[in-house]
Amino acid sequence: MDKLSVISPIGAEAVEQKNLAKRLDTLNGKVVAEVWNEDFKGDIMFPIYRELLKERFPDVKIVPYTDIPFASLKGTPSYQKEVLGSIIEALRAKGADAVITGNGG
Repeated sequence: MDKLSVISPIGAEAVEQKNLAKRLDTLNGKVVAEVWNEDFKGDIMFPIYRELLKERFPDVKIVPYTDIPFASLKGTPSYQKEVLGSIIEALRAKGADAVITGNGG
């Protein structure tokens, strides 16, 4: 019987997995910030998300994406790192407890 070597199509893990932040028990009384990369109609969708969140959690405070630097995916890696740093700084300054970072598409 011949022996064959097989390479998994899944591949090896490229980054170390880390634990996610603990899930909030409610959004009432919390600050939720929006981060947008200027892709797929965030200017239309985020206002809808705000309305739906406020219906379900009347005491939630929303920080609109217009108050946070855009999550630009353009430019060099060092530029992207700089943009990420400015987003993190803005989220901390706004007191964000949670962040909406995706916008379907």
